[in-house]
Amino acid sequence: MDAQGLAQFIPLILIFVIFYFFLIRPQQKRVKEHRAMVQGLKRGDEVITSGGIIGVVDKVGEDDKIEVRLADNVTVQIVKSTITSLLKKEEIKK
Repeated sequence: MDAQGLAQFIPLILIFVIFYFFLIRPQQKRVKEHRAMVQGLKRGDEVITSGGIIGVVDKVGEDDKIEVRLADNVTVQIVKSTITSLLKKEEIKK
C-alpha cells in the first residue's frame, strides 16, 4: 500500500476517533454510573422510575427486583434497571 492509499483512510480513522470520544465513551460512562447507582440502592432511598413514578425503596431483593413504596400501604415490585435516578434529600424538601 502506498502513501496515497493510506491517505484515503485517514479521514475514516479520524471520524472513528471523533465518534469514540464524543459518543461511545460518554455513553459507556453513563451506563457504568447508572449500574453503580442501581447497585448502591438501599432502604429509604427516594427514586424515580423510567415511568416517572416517585417512590421510596422499601426492600431490596437478592434478584433484580426491589419493592418501592408509593404511598401508605401501597408497595409495588419493580425491576432495578427501571430506576432512572436517585433523589437527593435536598431536592425533596424544595
